[in-house]
Amino acid sequence: MDVVNQLVATGQFTIIKQPLGFMKILQWIFAIFAFSTCGSYSGMFKMSVECKNRSESDLSIEVEFEYPFRLHQVYFDAPTCKGESPERLFLIGDYSSSAEFFVTVGVFSFLYSMAALSVYVFILEKYREGCKGAQIDFVVTSVFTFFWLVASSAWAKGLSDVKAATDPDKVLLLIEACDEPENRCREVHDPVVSGLNTSVAFGFLNLILWGGNLWFVFKETGWMAAFGGTYASSLCLLQSPLVRKAMGKRATHNMGAPMPGPREVTSLTMARADTQREAETISRGDTNSSPPPLPIRCELVHPTAPGSW
Repeated sequence: MDVVNQLVATGQFTIIKQPLGFMKILQWIFAIFAFSTCGSYSGMFKMSVECKNRSESDLSIEVEFEYPFRLHQVYFDAPTCKGESPERLFLIGDYSSSAEFFVTVGVFSFLYSMAALSVYVFILEKYREGCKGAQIDFVVTSVFTFFWLVASSAWAKGLSDVKAATDPDKVLLLIEACDEPENRCREVHDPVVSGLNTSVAFGFLNLILWGGNLWFVFKETGWMAAFGGTYASSLCLLQSPLVRKAMGKRATHNMGAPMPGPREVTSLTMARADTQREAETISRGDTNSSPPPLPIRCELVHPTAPGSW
């Protein structure tokens, strides 16, 4: 408990109020919604086959399917309406690759967002030191943005194929008894795929979040200043060795020649050439004349370091 209290006390939670931290929280939340709505799905649809001989009919054929949508392994039994035992039929298609890739991207996005947010809160100084942490963060964020684009697009196409393969009207075409006009085949219940539609929406929302966060992470890298821009993280710049070297060169250029080593103070006393004449004027009692000027003392100070200017 003491360790937790110490971590909370040393954490910089103000970063959460800034776009850099706030976007990571949104990415963490929406990644959970994306992979959970897809990975936890299970659906079912019903069909009815009414034979001419009613005793052979099956009015409630249930077909269940779920993630990862290997539909070619999903089967059901349908009557033949010929006095024979029911025939076993399989659905068509294997859409596990796009679904599993989508869920994998969501899980790793969730883990990285949580890790990056912990870095922002507890070791922000290390993250900005030399800009290396921000640059790594930018590269990883770019990779996840690309992955979300590919995964969301692939899963959107895969979902449309899943809907087509589980459409009861199309599945009824697989039953031979439905080809006979005296038999009546119809759908009873369509599969509910609203959860899968939501997963695709969350996938593209994650794409927008990760793509938008690229700008806020890019501003932390210091690359904009390196390319002649005007903005960069002040802490990142001050802690970067290259920027320190550039600032030192600029300061030397502005100040001119190097300053001398030890501090030297040289005192010069200047006297007017007509000091004797003015002294004689005062001795004669000439009160209308102005008093002699005081000697001028000049001190030339040579600082040892630029910081003393």
